[in-house]
Amino acid sequence: MTIDSGESASGMQEQPEGPLLSVKDLVKHYPIERKGFLGARRGTIKAVDGVSFDLHRGETLGLVGETGCGKSTIARTLMRLEEPTGGAAYFKGRDLFTLSKASVQALRREIQMVFQDPFASLNPRMEVGQIVAEPWVVHPGIVPKEEQGAKVSALLERVGLQPTDARRYPHEFSGGQRQRIGIARALALQPELIICDEPVSALDVSVQAQVINLLAELQADLGLSYIFIAHDLAVVRQISDRVAVMHLGRIVEVGDEEEIYVRPTHPYTQALLSAVPVPNPVGRKERKRIVLEGELPSPVDPPSGCTFRTRCWKAEPVCSQDRPQLIDRFDHGHPSACHFAELQASPAAGIA
Repeated sequence: MTIDSGESASGMQEQPEGPLLSVKDLVKHYPIERKGFLGARRGTIKAVDGVSFDLHRGETLGLVGETGCGKSTIARTLMRLEEPTGGAAYFKGRDLFTLSKASVQALRREIQMVFQDPFASLNPRMEVGQIVAEPWVVHPGIVPKEEQGAKVSALLERVGLQPTDARRYPHEFSGGQRQRIGIARALALQPELIICDEPVSALDVSVQAQVINLLAELQADLGLSYIFIAHDLAVVRQISDRVAVMHLGRIVEVGDEEEIYVRPTHPYTQALLSAVPVPNPVGRKERKRIVLEGELPSPVDPPSGCTFRTRCWKAEPVCSQDRPQLIDRFDHGHPSACHFAELQASPAAGIA
């Protein structure tokens, strides 16, 4: 997408070169108190523990991992719905975490979010037209009031709904239709970046494909950038240009979609991919399922060194002593955080 020079609606200086978003060593910890035999003990949930990644204009970065690995916490922190414990996030060159409250409000014209549960994220007492137009109430002056009705109709049509749906309420729609309403609301401010937090996990498989196709069409037409969060690797592959695999608050592998799914190098990624259902009977027979054994680690008391070592079949003493860094060990643009990463993964790890 071509971006004019000058300042954006949020007052940020436009940066035509470099990543649209650059996250550096993001940390989000939650203090807790645990009651035990000897009384209360203070602890910390390390929801996000040093995450770094870049997102380029017009690109989709998929964040994938098991429930509780920190994916949604990253989304909420980038939106400043949660305050970070440490790190920085630069959107078009300016650190999101140092912005004033007023600047954060303005920033949300450029970064929008689509939530996991479309029913919970829509006000049941508001008509759909009011929901879609609500961003213009929060950010007055973008669309004149007399033009909002036509704009709402155009947005509803753009996401595959009817203009007459503006007079209906969220409970009158299916889950997929409600998610389309959420997408229309996100588009109202013409953002550059949309963070999609598990946007299809609550939908039927056939409806998932429709919503993903819609997001892809909108990206092609409007030049949008996405952070697409999901726990389903098959879903992530359909829409992502690059994929970052998370485990216990950290990114353990990141690379182009083809590299991650055909040549995964981290044992955790290989195990996740081995669990993805394969429709081809021949492929099912040829692929070996990797069953993880050992202790399931906790974000309150994560293992030393590599957090995956308690369940990894490659673990050696060095894994408990040194935390592996996310580096490109093979000089092929596909970094992983494993002391024993393999360039050529087993055929069992890929998705045919």
